[in-house]
Amino acid sequence: MLKVTPQLIDAISRNANRTASPAVRILIDEILERHGEAAKAVLYYGSCLRSGDDLDGLVDLYLLVDDYRNAYKSRLQASLNVLLPPNVYYLEKKFRGHTVRTKYAVLSMADFKKGTSTGWFHSYLWGRFCQPTALLFARSDEVAQQVFECFAQAVLTFVRRVLPGISPDFTARQLWGRGFTLSYGAELRSENPEKRARLFDAAAMYYEEITGLALEAHSYPIQVHKSDDLPQYSVHITARKRRINQLAWKLRTWQGKLLSILRLLKATATFEGGVDYILWKIKRHSGVTIQVEPRLKQHPLLAMWVLAWRLYRKGGFR
Repeated sequence: MLKVTPQLIDAISRNANRTASPAVRILIDEILERHGEAAKAVLYYGSCLRSGDDLDGLVDLYLLVDDYRNAYKSRLQASLNVLLPPNVYYLEKKFRGHTVRTKYAVLSMADFKKGTSTGWFHSYLWGRFCQPTALLFARSDEVAQQVFECFAQAVLTFVRRVLPGISPDFTARQLWGRGFTLSYGAELRSENPEKRARLFDAAAMYYEEITGLALEAHSYPIQVHKSDDLPQYSVHITARKRRINQLAWKLRTWQGKLLSILRLLKATATFEGGVDYILWKIKRHSGVTIQVEPRLKQHPLLAMWVLAWRLYRKGGFR
């Protein structure tokens, strides 16, 4: 695990400390009621956070819990969360004549810490939480500090995994742009290259600040070239390390596609209207169309295995 500096945590916490809008607050209150004292923190990330519009689209939230067994009344739901975290749920509430919707994921604090660290191979968590994320609820100041440290670890892990895959001379924009291409490509994601490029533009000053702070924490020999414009960087990384990094990202892409499909299939048992949602998601990301009989949709656990088999037959795992 890389050492997190106070300066990096400070920069991240200043960005992450936010107050939930009234619309999102309604969703958070319902989530906290569902999961009780197990709830430790609620995180807000994704396109709705970037746009500032909570009513247009699906609000992406993460609920961090102390233990999966404490978070559910159902032993099955807890077991699914242990086997392949996170579990994903759908929730909608009425708000001033509108419907506000969320897709929220449930993850334990322990899994959150592991998944944002350098000890975690795939980019599923550190590739998400290196991006600007709002902390909208924390059970205590201690929990909030742990969350900020995990955000910082995610940034450090992201930079460490991306540096060997970019040009020796680079800018913050090039570093993050390449990293988004690699991490988004390691999952079944529909975002096109132009949309990925806009991720940096949505918080350019923030990324510029944390890039400099993150590079200071790394062992790679990095030089900073100051100019009237934004800083530019140079790094020396051996050809061998670059080849290993390239192979690692190929493995992440293969692993990520498989895990994405398994998570989609699992969502048939956790997502309201899960089977229809998964069919739409699979078609959107892989182009594979699968037919499921109406009676099968009433039995999501059975549908999960039928979907897996039909998806395999149609080449969705390739």
